[in-house]
Amino acid sequence: MTVEHFLTYLQHEKRYSSHTIQSYQTDLLQFGDFMQKTFELSLTEVKYVHVRNFMVALMENQISENSVGRKLSALRSFYKFLIREDVLTSNPMALVKAPKVPKRLPVFVEDTKLDLLLDSEEFFDGSFLSLRDKLIIETLFGTGIRLAELLSLKETDLNFYDSTIRVMGKRSKERIVPIGKTLQEQLKVYIELKTLQNFDNKSGVLIVTDKGADAYPKLIYRIVQRYLTYISTQDKKSPHVLRHSYATSLLNRGADLNAIKELLGHASLAATQVYTHNSVERLKTIYKQAHPKA
Repeated sequence: MTVEHFLTYLQHEKRYSSHTIQSYQTDLLQFGDFMQKTFELSLTEVKYVHVRNFMVALMENQISENSVGRKLSALRSFYKFLIREDVLTSNPMALVKAPKVPKRLPVFVEDTKLDLLLDSEEFFDGSFLSLRDKLIIETLFGTGIRLAELLSLKETDLNFYDSTIRVMGKRSKERIVPIGKTLQEQLKVYIELKTLQNFDNKSGVLIVTDKGADAYPKLIYRIVQRYLTYISTQDKKSPHVLRHSYATSLLNRGADLNAIKELLGHASLAATQVYTHNSVERLKTIYKQAHPKA
């Protein structure tokens, strides 16, 4: 029951998203299975050396540094919880250090390419599903919201009078994000067309399937990947790429970093500062192309 108690704690006290809780559960089950099969130990019998063995096994199986770090973060939170609950007196994670993760710049699509996609009549028609797909791309790029935030967005979260949407972010932290006129008009047309579909199970959630049910992550991924393929040859084509594109576009046009932080719903400025690297790289490219002494 220890893992179940921990997951309940994350849900009700820490108010983590269902996606995060599912990831923690998967990581803990994998770790527990490894400890049982390799050492015949329960999670409460684990020592530092066993965690290190698990970490080495992951690296030998070509698991990325990012994934290993995430799994260790889940274990760190779990054992911290056990200490707090007086289940353990010593923390096996105390001396464990995550592998160094190579710095990677956020992948983004140039706004000129996204404008070409969204403004062209070549890729979208007047059908409900086509309009929904376009709205998904437009909303992700036009607001920078996360996939989970898009899926939880309700029609009642839209405020056309103030030109804003109310977004429920990580750990149930609410923020207000402005929306442009083009997106507002598309939202109004989409909602009207959605009503005319006469779905059996009418949902208050904004984005729905062709049957009127709540949209789900894989559907959004498929839609984003399909349309980004038309304008980009890069390997990564995910909803989060559109979030990166939103932030990079704002920064390149002179937006204040603190303002971008608030718009993205970042807990700290450090998470937002990663976009400055893209901006610097862009300036370097412009310099090399334009300066005679470059």
